[in-house]
Amino acid sequence: MHRRLFLQGSMAASTASVASFNGLFSIPALAEQVQQKQKKVILLWLCGAPSQFETWDPKPGTSTGGPFGAIQTKLPGVMLGEMMPKTASLLDKTAIIRSMSTGPEAHFQGIDCLTRGDTPRPPFTRPILGSVIAEQLGQLDSPVPQFVLLDPCPEGNEFKSFKAGNWAGWLGAEYAPVRGGKGYSIQNTALPDSLNELAHHDREQLRRFLSRKFLNETRNESAKGYNTVFNRVKGLMSAADLFDLDRLPEKERLRYGPGAFGQHTLMARNLIENGSTFVMVANGMPWDCHVLNHEIYQMLVPELDNVFYQLVTDLEDRGMLEDTLVIAMGEFGRTPWLNAARGRDHYPKAWSMIMAGGGIKGGVVHGATDELGIAVKDGKVNNRNLFATFFSVLGIDPHEQYNLPGLPTFHRVEDNAAPIEEVLS
Repeated sequence: MHRRLFLQGSMAASTASVASFNGLFSIPALAEQVQQKQKKVILLWLCGAPSQFETWDPKPGTSTGGPFGAIQTKLPGVMLGEMMPKTASLLDKTAIIRSMSTGPEAHFQGIDCLTRGDTPRPPFTRPILGSVIAEQLGQLDSPVPQFVLLDPCPEGNEFKSFKAGNWAGWLGAEYAPVRGGKGYSIQNTALPDSLNELAHHDREQLRRFLSRKFLNETRNESAKGYNTVFNRVKGLMSAADLFDLDRLPEKERLRYGPGAFGQHTLMARNLIENGSTFVMVANGMPWDCHVLNHEIYQMLVPELDNVFYQLVTDLEDRGMLEDTLVIAMGEFGRTPWLNAARGRDHYPKAWSMIMAGGGIKGGVVHGATDELGIAVKDGKVNNRNLFATFFSVLGIDPHEQYNLPGLPTFHRVEDNAAPIEEVLS
């Protein structure tokens, strides 16, 4: 029974969403206004959970701070880890949250909570942030995929398991991500030599007719999902060039650095610039440093510093930063203390993240931890507050109820959790 109700809710939610979207754009004045204000998101997903001590909330000279120092930023009195000089120069454009405090301590549960905004409520599956943004702000009829995941690493332990799950939840397959990242282009999007455009069109028309007939006769949700996949592939065939970094100027590729994380962040910018609504950039789980934390972070943090800086300045130079929310975070933080293997373990009790653009108020550092970074002492923020902030910045009602007939009540953000007002411009 739950499964049947879930499927009914999925169809109803999708239908209502499309109807309201089309109705909105049938009014020219509103259409122009919404298109002018349409916002987009790039999520730099630092999977494995980065340490706040070497990045956004350093504690130099303390027993928990580690061997790295801190540097002054563009904001008087605000320090970042010494391996982030480029990011330090643009803190007037960012908002750092130093008082995150969440529940899950394991990777899978943490990823689930911090990408969906809440803990699970079985047997129902809450849609991931990218699916919600695509449903609310995207354009279903665009050939450019509205929600894209770029992750070149097929492994990633718990993240691998999470990627295999249902990302769109009750919103349905049309809001699931297009997944790329194995190489800097999407393969097999061109027609074979044996098939011309006319023959391909005829085959597609026949497939659509038979699929529609089958769906009308059986009301089979799987058939609806197949149609969604076919339409998505058709769109990808016309938008494949957006995933081909060889088509971008070499100087753009050089500024983001040679690594996969930097190159896929550049691809994310290119996709957002050309019609995508939400792009999530990941790279396996490199931040999960239970061993030799300080040694590994000497490689990871400078790359993050450059990639974040290049993305924010690139978007600003192109006039896109005001309408593009950039988020950099993982699923929790790392322990103030080192373990026996000189690594930092999982620590959701007090951690940090950063965002920029999208209309946020720049130059903000919200909240604080105590002297050793063990506990939040001011401005505690949980996952619900954070997602209420994301939605509010993007002009989406964070507390609106999902239209899911026959299902329990769900909201985008539960319990009327408040956004971080200090971040809202």
